[in-house]
Amino acid sequence: MRPSFPLRLLGFALLLLVPLVGFAAPGSYTGEAPVNSQSDTERTEALKTALANVVIAQTGDSGVLSRPDVAKAVAQAERYVLQYQYRRNPGNGDDGTAKMTLIAQFDSNAVDQLLRKLGIGAGSVEAAAAAETPSEATVWIGGIRNANDYARVIGYLGRNNFVRSAQPVAARDDGILVKLSLATDLAKFLDAIGMERTLGIVAASKADGIDATLALSP
Repeated sequence: MRPSFPLRLLGFALLLLVPLVGFAAPGSYTGEAPVNSQSDTERTEALKTALANVVIAQTGDSGVLSRPDVAKAVAQAERYVLQYQYRRNPGNGDDGTAKMTLIAQFDSNAVDQLLRKLGIGAGSVEAAAAAETPSEATVWIGGIRNANDYARVIGYLGRNNFVRSAQPVAARDDGILVKLSLATDLAKFLDAIGMERTLGIVAASKADGIDATLALSP
């Protein structure tokens, strides 16, 4: 349901509604993969799976792994990993699942460059975004239940190459109102996020001073 205005600020958001100008790219992307041991052989394969999961998350397309050039790049996962650790799973494999999960941190800059080179994901639109006419938009983003969800939204906007800056200005119930400075027009921004999984488009028409209504995916 679209909120009425003026908005009443949420308690958790009071400390978070500050200008966010000049986003810094995240230092790493996290990928996970099941393993049964910490052997070198299994780790090598698990890192490939973890990077594949990162590529899928960044492109929103699991089918992209069928491309030979993408598969070849994923096979070189060790070139992009910054660090990794293991988490022991409940049951320790007694229920037929993997004993552990490998959690890998990949260099986000290197991965973005890879995606750009392959012409996939948000990195592939960076050059096009630079040539677009900048615009401003006000969007409502719902589905924010706690501070972790808020961090997911802000992190996503920070990684999106079409977003130059964002300023949350108000919050109510499970959503926030955000003013965006875009490197392109709103329609192309919505097309870009529509290809990914973090935000869903609820309404793309202007109403009540809002240019678009979005929702955080579960």
